[in-house]
Amino acid sequence: MQRRSFSTALALGAASTVINLPGCATTASTPLTLRVNVFPGSSNLPLLAAIEQGFFTKRGLVIEVQNTPNSEEQRAGLPAGKFEIAHAAVDNAVAMIEVAKHDVKIVMGGDSGLNDFMVRPEIRNFDEIRGKLLAVDAPDTAYALVAKKILKNKGLIEGRDYKVKAVGGVQSRSNALATDPELAAGMVNPPFSFSLKEKGLKSLGRATDLAGPYQAQGAFVMRSWASQNTDVLQRYIVAFIEGARYAMNPANRAEMINLLQTRFKLAPSIATQSYEALMTPGFGLATDARFSMEGFRNVLSLRAEMQGQWGGKAPEPEKFLDLSYYDKALAMVGR
Repeated sequence: MQRRSFSTALALGAASTVINLPGCATTASTPLTLRVNVFPGSSNLPLLAAIEQGFFTKRGLVIEVQNTPNSEEQRAGLPAGKFEIAHAAVDNAVAMIEVAKHDVKIVMGGDSGLNDFMVRPEIRNFDEIRGKLLAVDAPDTAYALVAKKILKNKGLIEGRDYKVKAVGGVQSRSNALATDPELAAGMVNPPFSFSLKEKGLKSLGRATDLAGPYQAQGAFVMRSWASQNTDVLQRYIVAFIEGARYAMNPANRAEMINLLQTRFKLAPSIATQSYEALMTPGFGLATDARFSMEGFRNVLSLRAEMQGQWGGKAPEPEKFLDLSYYDKALAMVGR
Protein backbone atom coordinates (compact mmCIF):
# COMPACT_ATOMS: atom_id res chain seq x y z
CA MET A 1 0.00 0.00 0.00
CA GLN A 2 1.01 3.54 -0.60
CA ARG A 3 2.24 5.31 2.55
CA ARG A 4 2.14 8.98 3.36
CA SER A 5 4.80 10.64 5.48
CA PHE A 6 3.19 11.55 8.79
CA SER A 7 5.85 14.17 9.45
CA THR A 8 4.50 16.06 6.45
CA ALA A 9 0.91 15.62 7.50
CA LEU A 10 1.59 16.67 11.07
CA ALA A 11 3.39 19.92 10.29
CA LEU A 12 1.37 22.72 11.81
CA GLY A 13 0.72 25.64 9.57
CA ALA A 14 2.01 23.75 6.54
CA ALA A 15 1.04 25.33 3.26
CA SER A 16 -1.84 23.43 1.72
CA THR A 17 -4.81 23.95 -0.55
CA VAL A 18 -8.13 22.98 0.95
CA ILE A 19 -10.67 22.26 -1.75
CA ASN A 20 -14.00 23.10 -0.19
CA LEU A 21 -16.35 24.55 -2.75
CA PRO A 22 -19.96 24.69 -1.59
CA GLY A 23 -22.22 22.79 -3.92
CA CYS A 24 -19.37 21.14 -5.85
CA ALA A 25 -19.33 17.36 -5.96
CA THR A 26 -15.92 15.98 -5.08
CA THR A 27 -14.90 12.55 -6.31
CA ALA A 28 -12.31 10.22 -4.90
CA SER A 29 -10.04 11.10 -7.85
CA THR A 30 -9.86 14.76 -6.81
CA PRO A 31 -6.94 15.41 -4.43
CA LEU A 32 -8.32 17.15 -1.39
CA THR A 33 -6.63 18.33 1.81
CA LEU A 34 -8.52 18.05 5.06
CA ARG A 35 -7.26 19.79 8.18
CA VAL A 36 -7.91 17.59 11.21
CA ASN A 37 -7.48 19.07 14.68
CA VAL A 38 -6.57 16.70 17.53
CA PHE A 39 -5.15 16.50 21.01
CA PRO A 40 -1.79 14.72 20.84
CA GLY A 41 -1.98 11.25 22.32
CA SER A 42 -2.17 7.55 21.59
CA SER A 43 -5.94 7.72 20.98
CA ASN A 44 -5.00 9.00 17.54
CA LEU A 45 -3.57 5.60 16.58
CA PRO A 46 -6.39 4.83 14.06
CA LEU A 47 -5.75 8.18 12.37
CA LEU A 48 -2.00 7.58 12.29
CA ALA A 49 -2.46 4.05 10.98
CA ALA A 50 -4.81 5.24 8.24
CA ILE A 51 -2.27 7.86 7.16
CA GLU A 52 0.63 5.41 7.25
CA GLN A 53 -1.23 2.71 5.36
CA GLY A 54 -2.46 5.07 2.65
CA PHE A 55 -6.16 4.59 3.42
CA PHE A 56 -6.84 8.32 3.06
CA THR A 57 -4.75 8.50 -0.09
CA LYS A 58 -6.80 5.65 -1.57
CA ARG A 59 -9.91 7.70 -0.83
CA GLY A 60 -8.52 10.82 -2.52
CA LEU A 61 -7.70 12.65 0.71
CA VAL A 62 -4.59 14.30 2.10
CA ILE A 63 -4.66 14.76 5.87
CA GLU A 64 -3.02 17.72 7.59
CA VAL A 65 -3.04 17.02 11.33
CA GLN A 66 -3.07 19.97 13.70
CA ASN A 67 -2.29 19.53 17.40
CA THR A 68 -4.38 21.74 19.65
CA PRO A 69 -2.89 22.98 22.95
CA ASN A 70 -6.29 23.12 24.67
CA SER A 71 -10.01 22.71 24.11
CA GLU A 72 -10.74 26.44 24.06
CA GLU A 73 -8.57 26.93 20.98
CA GLN A 74 -10.13 23.93 19.32
CA ARG A 75 -13.68 25.10 20.06
CA ALA A 76 -12.85 28.53 18.65
CA GLY A 77 -10.96 27.20 15.65
CA LEU A 78 -13.66 24.98 14.18
CA PRO A 79 -16.32 27.67 13.57
CA ALA A 80 -13.56 30.07 12.47
CA GLY A 81 -12.72 27.70 9.61
CA LYS A 82 -9.18 26.94 10.77
CA PHE A 83 -9.83 23.23 10.18
CA GLU A 84 -12.62 21.02 8.92
CA ILE A 85 -12.73 18.15 11.44
CA ALA A 86 -12.11 18.08 15.18
CA HIS A 87 -11.31 14.97 17.19
CA ALA A 88 -11.71 15.42 20.95
CA ALA A 89 -13.98 14.55 23.84
CA VAL A 90 -17.42 15.11 22.35
CA ASP A 91 -18.55 17.07 25.40
CA ASN A 92 -16.64 19.90 23.74
CA ALA A 93 -19.10 19.71 20.87
CA VAL A 94 -21.98 19.83 23.35
CA ALA A 95 -20.47 22.98 24.90
CA MET A 96 -20.10 24.53 21.44
CA ILE A 97 -23.76 23.86 20.70
CA GLU A 98 -25.30 24.73 24.05
CA VAL A 99 -23.03 27.51 25.32
CA ALA A 100 -21.45 29.11 22.26
CA LYS A 101 -24.50 28.40 20.03
CA HIS A 102 -22.51 27.01 17.13
CA ASP A 103 -24.19 24.66 14.67
CA VAL A 104 -22.01 21.60 15.27
CA LYS A 105 -22.75 17.91 14.80
CA ILE A 106 -20.98 14.88 16.24
CA VAL A 107 -20.46 12.39 13.41
CA MET A 108 -18.67 9.38 14.93
CA GLY A 109 -17.14 7.93 18.08
CA GLY A 110 -13.65 6.82 18.96
CA ASP A 111 -12.93 5.80 22.55
CA SER A 112 -13.79 6.15 26.24
CA GLY A 113 -10.98 8.62 26.96
CA LEU A 114 -8.64 6.04 28.53
CA ASN A 115 -8.29 8.37 31.50
CA ASP A 116 -6.74 7.58 34.85
CA PHE A 117 -7.31 9.82 37.85
CA MET A 118 -3.63 10.63 38.44
CA VAL A 119 -2.22 12.11 41.65
CA ARG A 120 1.12 13.35 42.91
CA PRO A 121 3.36 10.80 44.67
CA GLU A 122 2.55 12.13 48.14
CA ILE A 123 -1.24 11.77 47.66
CA ARG A 124 -2.34 8.42 49.09
CA ASN A 125 -6.13 8.64 48.67
CA PHE A 126 -8.92 10.95 47.50
CA ASP A 127 -9.32 12.59 50.90
CA GLU A 128 -5.77 13.92 50.71
CA ILE A 129 -6.78 16.05 47.70
CA ARG A 130 -8.73 18.21 50.15
CA GLY A 131 -7.42 21.77 50.17
CA LYS A 132 -5.39 21.28 47.00
CA LEU A 133 -5.64 21.98 43.25
CA LEU A 134 -7.14 19.85 40.48
CA ALA A 135 -5.43 20.33 37.09
CA VAL A 136 -7.84 20.57 34.14
CA ASP A 137 -7.97 21.69 30.54
CA ALA A 138 -11.09 23.89 30.52
CA PRO A 139 -12.99 23.82 33.83
CA ASP A 140 -16.47 23.47 32.31
CA THR A 141 -16.18 20.58 29.84
CA ALA A 142 -15.31 16.96 29.28
CA TYR A 143 -12.68 15.39 31.54
CA ALA A 144 -12.85 18.23 34.05
CA LEU A 145 -16.50 17.36 34.66
CA VAL A 146 -15.62 13.68 34.99
CA ALA A 147 -12.93 14.53 37.55
CA LYS A 148 -15.33 16.72 39.51
CA LYS A 149 -17.94 13.95 39.49
CA ILE A 150 -15.38 11.43 40.76
CA LEU A 151 -14.41 13.80 43.57
CA LYS A 152 -18.06 14.50 44.37
CA ASN A 153 -18.66 10.77 44.70
CA LYS A 154 -15.79 10.77 47.20
CA GLY A 155 -17.37 13.60 49.21
CA LEU A 156 -15.24 16.44 47.81
CA ILE A 157 -16.93 19.54 46.36
CA GLU A 158 -15.24 22.14 44.16
CA GLY A 159 -14.72 25.45 45.94
CA ARG A 160 -15.35 23.98 49.35
CA ASP A 161 -12.80 21.15 49.39
CA TYR A 162 -10.52 21.85 46.45
CA LYS A 163 -9.96 24.34 43.65
CA VAL A 164 -9.49 23.95 39.91
CA LYS A 165 -6.62 25.29 37.82
CA ALA A 166 -6.74 25.32 34.01
CA VAL A 167 -3.35 24.25 32.64
CA GLY A 168 -4.21 23.03 29.11
CA GLY A 169 -4.59 19.76 27.22
CA VAL A 170 -3.34 16.39 28.36
CA GLN A 171 0.28 16.97 27.36
CA SER A 172 0.43 20.28 29.23
CA ARG A 173 -1.56 18.78 32.09
CA SER A 174 0.79 15.85 32.52
CA ASN A 175 3.84 18.13 32.41
CA ALA A 176 2.25 20.39 35.02
CA LEU A 177 1.42 17.48 37.32
CA ALA A 178 4.98 16.23 37.08
CA THR A 179 6.60 19.58 37.86
CA ASP A 180 4.18 21.67 39.94
CA PRO A 181 3.75 20.38 43.51
CA GLU A 182 0.73 22.68 43.97
CA LEU A 183 -1.24 20.48 41.55
CA ALA A 184 -2.48 17.41 43.41
CA ALA A 185 -4.45 15.57 40.73
CA GLY A 186 -5.71 15.49 37.16
CA MET A 187 -7.18 13.28 34.45
CA VAL A 188 -4.47 11.85 32.19
CA ASN A 189 -4.54 9.30 29.36
CA PRO A 190 -1.85 7.32 27.47
CA PRO A 191 0.95 7.64 26.75
CA PHE A 192 1.25 10.42 29.33
CA SER A 193 -0.36 8.43 32.15
CA PHE A 194 2.31 5.74 31.86
CA SER A 195 5.10 8.30 31.63
CA LEU A 196 3.83 9.91 34.85
CA LYS A 197 3.79 6.55 36.61
CA GLU A 198 7.47 6.12 35.75
CA LYS A 199 8.06 9.49 37.45
CA GLY A 200 6.42 8.32 40.65
CA LEU A 201 2.88 9.61 40.18
CA LYS A 202 0.07 7.12 40.59
CA SER A 203 -3.48 6.36 39.57
CA LEU A 204 -6.38 6.24 41.98
CA GLY A 205 -8.43 4.43 39.35
CA ARG A 206 -9.71 4.46 35.81
CA ALA A 207 -12.36 7.04 34.99
CA THR A 208 -14.69 4.43 33.52
CA ASP A 209 -14.55 2.49 36.80
CA LEU A 210 -15.02 5.58 38.95
CA ALA A 211 -17.65 7.48 36.91
CA GLY A 212 -19.19 4.94 34.54
CA PRO A 213 -19.16 4.50 30.74
CA TYR A 214 -18.15 7.59 28.82
CA GLN A 215 -18.21 8.56 25.16
CA ALA A 216 -14.99 10.56 24.99
CA GLN A 217 -13.09 11.14 21.78
CA GLY A 218 -15.15 11.43 18.63
CA ALA A 219 -15.26 13.55 15.50
CA PHE A 220 -17.37 16.66 15.15
CA VAL A 221 -17.82 19.18 12.36
CA MET A 222 -19.80 22.27 11.44
CA ARG A 223 -23.16 21.15 10.06
CA SER A 224 -22.94 23.51 7.09
CA TRP A 225 -19.57 22.06 6.07
CA ALA A 226 -20.86 18.50 6.41
CA SER A 227 -23.95 19.15 4.30
CA GLN A 228 -21.81 20.73 1.55
CA ASN A 229 -19.15 18.00 1.69
CA THR A 230 -21.14 14.84 2.33
CA ASP A 231 -19.06 12.61 0.06
CA VAL A 232 -15.80 13.97 1.47
CA LEU A 233 -16.86 13.38 5.07
CA GLN A 234 -18.03 9.85 4.30
CA ARG A 235 -14.72 9.04 2.59
CA TYR A 236 -12.86 10.41 5.60
CA ILE A 237 -14.86 8.20 7.96
CA VAL A 238 -14.36 5.16 5.71
CA ALA A 239 -10.58 5.63 5.82
CA PHE A 240 -10.68 6.24 9.59
CA ILE A 241 -12.63 3.00 10.14
CA GLU A 242 -10.09 1.17 7.99
CA GLY A 243 -7.34 2.70 10.15
CA ALA A 244 -9.12 1.59 13.33
CA ARG A 245 -9.45 -1.96 12.02
CA TYR A 246 -5.80 -2.06 11.03
CA ALA A 247 -4.66 -0.66 14.38
CA MET A 248 -6.77 -3.14 16.36
CA ASN A 249 -5.80 -6.20 14.33
CA PRO A 250 -3.62 -8.36 16.61
CA ALA A 251 -1.48 -9.26 13.59
CA ASN A 252 -0.32 -5.62 13.48
CA ARG A 253 0.55 -5.34 17.18
CA ALA A 254 4.32 -4.96 16.78
CA GLU A 255 3.89 -2.47 13.95
CA MET A 256 1.45 -0.36 15.93
CA ILE A 257 3.65 -0.34 19.03
CA ASN A 258 6.53 0.81 16.85
CA LEU A 259 4.32 3.50 15.32
CA LEU A 260 3.44 4.84 18.79
CA GLN A 261 7.06 4.68 19.85
CA THR A 262 8.28 6.53 16.77
CA ARG A 263 5.59 9.20 16.51
CA PHE A 264 5.53 10.12 20.19
CA LYS A 265 9.21 9.41 20.92
CA LEU A 266 8.32 6.88 23.61
CA ALA A 267 10.35 4.31 25.44
CA PRO A 268 9.45 0.80 24.25
CA SER A 269 7.78 -0.03 27.57
CA ILE A 270 5.58 3.09 27.45
CA ALA A 271 4.58 2.41 23.83
CA THR A 272 3.69 -1.18 24.69
CA GLN A 273 1.62 -0.21 27.74
CA SER A 274 -0.17 2.48 25.72
CA TYR A 275 -1.04 0.00 22.97
CA GLU A 276 -2.33 -2.56 25.46
CA ALA A 277 -4.53 0.12 27.06
CA LEU A 278 -5.91 1.03 23.64
CA MET A 279 -6.85 -2.61 23.08
CA THR A 280 -8.67 -2.99 26.43
CA PRO A 281 -12.42 -3.58 25.82
CA GLY A 282 -14.62 -0.91 27.36
CA PHE A 283 -11.64 1.29 28.17
CA GLY A 284 -9.69 1.62 24.93
CA LEU A 285 -10.55 2.14 21.30
CA ALA A 286 -14.09 1.45 20.15
CA THR A 287 -14.42 -1.15 17.40
CA ASP A 288 -14.83 0.65 14.06
CA ALA A 289 -14.84 3.98 15.96
CA ARG A 290 -18.44 3.31 16.95
CA PHE A 291 -20.37 5.85 18.97
CA SER A 292 -21.46 4.75 22.45
CA MET A 293 -24.97 6.01 23.11
CA GLU A 294 -24.77 4.77 26.71
CA GLY A 295 -21.50 6.63 27.19
CA PHE A 296 -22.93 9.79 25.63
CA ARG A 297 -25.98 9.75 27.86
CA ASN A 298 -23.53 9.76 30.75
CA VAL A 299 -21.72 12.73 29.17
CA LEU A 300 -24.98 14.68 29.11
CA SER A 301 -25.94 13.56 32.62
CA LEU A 302 -22.58 14.75 33.97
CA ARG A 303 -23.03 18.15 32.33
CA ALA A 304 -26.55 18.43 33.74
CA GLU A 305 -25.42 17.44 37.23
CA MET A 306 -22.06 19.20 37.47
CA GLN A 307 -22.92 22.37 35.51
CA GLY A 308 -26.62 22.54 36.33
CA GLN A 309 -27.35 22.78 32.62
CA TRP A 310 -30.88 22.14 31.24
CA GLY A 311 -32.27 22.62 34.72
CA GLY A 312 -30.34 19.56 35.86
CA LYS A 313 -32.12 17.19 33.46
CA ALA A 314 -30.12 15.91 30.49
CA PRO A 315 -31.75 16.23 27.04
CA GLU A 316 -32.05 13.43 24.53
CA PRO A 317 -28.80 12.77 22.63
CA GLU A 318 -30.20 13.13 19.12
CA LYS A 319 -30.01 16.93 18.98
CA PHE A 320 -26.21 16.76 19.08
CA LEU A 321 -25.70 13.92 16.61
CA ASP A 322 -25.74 13.13 12.95
CA LEU A 323 -24.47 9.59 12.65
CA SER A 324 -25.89 9.15 9.14
CA TYR A 325 -22.45 9.88 7.66
CA TYR A 326 -20.93 7.17 9.83
CA ASP A 327 -23.66 4.66 9.02
CA LYS A 328 -23.18 5.17 5.28
CA ALA A 329 -19.40 4.99 5.66
CA LEU A 330 -19.65 1.74 7.64
CA ALA A 331 -21.85 0.28 4.91
CA MET A 332 -19.25 1.33 2.32
CA VAL A 333 -16.34 -0.27 4.14
CA GLY A 334 -18.37 -3.35 5.04
CA ARG A 335 -19.24 -4.74 8.43
